[in-house]
Amino acid sequence: MWMRFVVFVFCLHVDVKGQGQARASLRRTDDRYSRCQYTFTVDSPVESSCPSAMEAENLSARVTLLEAVVSRVLGAEALPETARTQAETEEIRQLLQDKEQLDGQVKELQRQVEELTMETEKLREKPCPLNPDSEDSFRDNRGSGPAVIGEFQEMKAEVSEVPVPPKVQENVQDNAGCGELVSVGEPKTHQKANSIAGKYGMWFQDPESPGAPYGPDTVWRIDTVSSDVRELYAYENLEQLARGYPMKVLILPESMESTGATVYHGSIYYQRKQSPTLLRYDLASENIVARRELPHPGFHGQYPYSWGGYTDIDLASDEKGLWAIYSTEKARGAIVISQLDPESLRVTRSWETNIQKNKVANAFMVCGRLYTVASYRANNTTINLSFDTASGQSKAVDVPFRNHYGYNSMIDYNAARRKLYSWDNFHMVTYDVKLARTSSSP
Repeated sequence: MWMRFVVFVFCLHVDVKGQGQARASLRRTDDRYSRCQYTFTVDSPVESSCPSAMEAENLSARVTLLEAVVSRVLGAEALPETARTQAETEEIRQLLQDKEQLDGQVKELQRQVEELTMETEKLREKPCPLNPDSEDSFRDNRGSGPAVIGEFQEMKAEVSEVPVPPKVQENVQDNAGCGELVSVGEPKTHQKANSIAGKYGMWFQDPESPGAPYGPDTVWRIDTVSSDVRELYAYENLEQLARGYPMKVLILPESMESTGATVYHGSIYYQRKQSPTLLRYDLASENIVARRELPHPGFHGQYPYSWGGYTDIDLASDEKGLWAIYSTEKARGAIVISQLDPESLRVTRSWETNIQKNKVANAFMVCGRLYTVASYRANNTTINLSFDTASGQSKAVDVPFRNHYGYNSMIDYNAARRKLYSWDNFHMVTYDVKLARTSSSP
């Protein structure tokens, strides 16, 4: 590099010497700081005087450019990108290629994730066939509480294995007598729970006169997502429920299991947690006044409804009295219906149906008949099966039913108001029902 600079200066000197000939001179003088200064002067062979100011500026710019070139040659400044070695250039090129490939892979993975997400949503909305042989393997995973069970059971299907007959429409009654269920009205929402404890729950109005201090319009509510369900909220009426103002909160002396309780004739009837024992809690005295164990029922996740939630024992009331809906090992998962003495909880009579409990989403009693709902998730589903305790016969029905909020964990019938009470994904909902007389009606 130094050799290139020396050659450059030598050529410049030869050129100047050739043009100036003997008109060059060298002077040596002291400057004002007493330092020795050499001055080399060459006369121009073509110019008689110095250039103008503009030409001097152009020349100065050229000199500055020349100085920059010399500085780069001497290594005074860093090398530009164009001066990188071939190995560095190749490495950078390879890194850029790798980056492009990785960017492409990321885009492809993002596309696959989006496709899988859309496919998952479609599968969640579309029921899958339920394999009965896999029930035993599922039971080992049912000990994590009602919320976990509910999430697991979302992936299960609710299927009906019998054909659907045409609807019975004759002699429809609105508010009197008993008969077959022929229609269910549109859902009417009254309140929404404001915490995760209310994803599943129960709410009721007593079909019988409850007695002091509660009136016929008193509303009862229980949030059931908890390891210790004991709080029973009392509201003066539906308006106060909608406003969220309870008149009283009762604490049950023993924790309850799941969403199978019911209110009837001044008492709340419920299953004790992780037990086959039924309890009757008197609302006026705020004491447990009766307890009895059902004969050989499945409990705590052995024979639940299809949505899970430890719904093995479901208590219900209708025009005929108080009922328990459950299953036993002897029945092999088929629904068993027992009528109970409301005072002592003694079983007065039982019926074994051919309806598998884990293949229906929920059930309720109307006029001594059991009715089951096909799906707890589908917005538009049906009441698909019934069992008449008077004749001992079951049959398929086709009554449209809406799960407006997409996760129905409780359905209970109120005979006095001729309504269904439902807990649908945080929401407290009612449905009007209509009945028709049949030949088997009393």
